[in-house]
Amino acid sequence: MPLKFRIVSWSETWSFAMDALRANKLRSILTVLGVAIGSGCFVLVVTVALTGRKYIIHQIEAVGSNIVYAQVAQSDISQSKVLADEITMGDLEAVRDSIPQVLRAAGTNDQPMSVVAAGKTWPVAMVGVTQGFQQIRRLIILRGRYFDDADFTTVGKVCLVSEHLAQTALPGQAPVGKTIHLGELAFRVIGVFRERIDTFGQSEIRADSILVPFPLIQYFTGSSSIVTLYAQADHPEDVPLVTQDVSRILKSRHRPEAEYNVQNLSSILETSRRISVAMTIVLLLIAILALVISGIGIMNIMLVSVTERTREIGIRKAIGARRTEILSQFLMEAVLISIIGAVIGIVVAIVIPFFIESLIRLLPVPAGTTIPTSWVSVVISFIFSCGIGVLFGYLPAKTASGLPPVESLRYE
Repeated sequence: MPLKFRIVSWSETWSFAMDALRANKLRSILTVLGVAIGSGCFVLVVTVALTGRKYIIHQIEAVGSNIVYAQVAQSDISQSKVLADEITMGDLEAVRDSIPQVLRAAGTNDQPMSVVAAGKTWPVAMVGVTQGFQQIRRLIILRGRYFDDADFTTVGKVCLVSEHLAQTALPGQAPVGKTIHLGELAFRVIGVFRERIDTFGQSEIRADSILVPFPLIQYFTGSSSIVTLYAQADHPEDVPLVTQDVSRILKSRHRPEAEYNVQNLSSILETSRRISVAMTIVLLLIAILALVISGIGIMNIMLVSVTERTREIGIRKAIGARRTEILSQFLMEAVLISIIGAVIGIVVAIVIPFFIESLIRLLPVPAGTTIPTSWVSVVISFIFSCGIGVLFGYLPAKTASGLPPVESLRYE
């Protein structure tokens, strides 16, 4: 076939397809809408999955990056034997000095207490912390300062209070420099802190918490044991090795029967990723189902169109239109519906995250918060939508191209 004739033929096919879509505007719009919903859902599902994964990673990293933590496992043996298994400062120093991949180590011991301030009493969590705790947990100092070396060596009666406690126990006052009482001791407030990300009481930090230098814990508890030992790996890839080494050191320094829970946030992250992948697969299947349903809608509409235009097909064949041209015309209609629907759905799916980001900027959220869009999902959605149009449009197109001219002309 000469190139000029081929171009003219495709031009006519395009013209006939567009005329057919314009002739049934409402039907075409509804069919396009079905494709748009399916393709848009596909892109949005991937966007939601990526955003959720990014949010989870941000939350975990905000608690503390590359953290390994250890605690004594629950035991049913006698209390005297359990005390011998408690984590000590010697264990902390061994972890810090014996594992090359450990950047810093810290320990905590939290106890329920009551604080007296401004003549009132509040139940609080008193948390004794060692050096390095603030860097590991990435606590934010809102006012004042954190403990310095002198506070630990001289066992200074100083403390930091949580933001919520400062607002309730010392309302309308500058908390730094004020005095509060824990038991029989008076503490001077040197700072106000908060967690970078609220752990909702799942860590030693509560809404109403007071941090004190670790040496003071022995005064209140009679023991200098560590409840939670933290070790921060130098790099993310070192976390599994540090986890194993911390467990090995604790077991080597205590009785063989002692049990310790040594975990890292990577396991939580891995679990969240698996849940995210599972949810993404389920949502993608729903989006694909929506596309398939829209494809079935295309096929039904095209079959109805073939029936309504049987006489038109007969006339075209009578004046010389070939079978392939009839096939191309109806297939072109299905593909046009798919392409237009895919473009509309994808554009809407891309605009929605940008719109949400604009709203987020008006809210008190961390700077740099973004909603990532996967351009791979955009391409896959477009190709899949077009494929649906070709797949479900082929049967009606083949049916139209196979109609006998004489019988078509007789059709009323």
